[in-house]
Amino acid sequence: MTEQMKNSVVTWKDRNAIVRPAGDVVAAQVPELRSTLRDALARGVQEMTIDFSEVEMVDSTGLGLLISAHNSISKAGGRLAVIHASQEILELFRSMRIHQHFPVSQRGGTASGVEQ
Repeated sequence: MTEQMKNSVVTWKDRNAIVRPAGDVVAAQVPELRSTLRDALARGVQEMTIDFSEVEMVDSTGLGLLISAHNSISKAGGRLAVIHASQEILELFRSMRIHQHFPVSQRGGTASGVEQ
């Protein structure tokens, strides 16, 4: 099942969700994305994959949201991953050591099997 939000698309398969933000993960977009991620958690998501194919920039608010989402889903026994990250975003995540908390890849996959 696929759900279209204002600035993101969520595709569900069982208790796995792929969230594809339609644009940058920055302060102006974070409230809606936060709501989308909270809704997925409330629905019992076990694997949340965030597809960055349309994301060119992530600011500090966006980084905070991803870390918060990772912490929340981990507490519930689930997993989070980011796929299709640009080289610049991948370098940012590595410099901030975010990739040590959850998988981040330029390729595809899901939270349980991200292609490196």
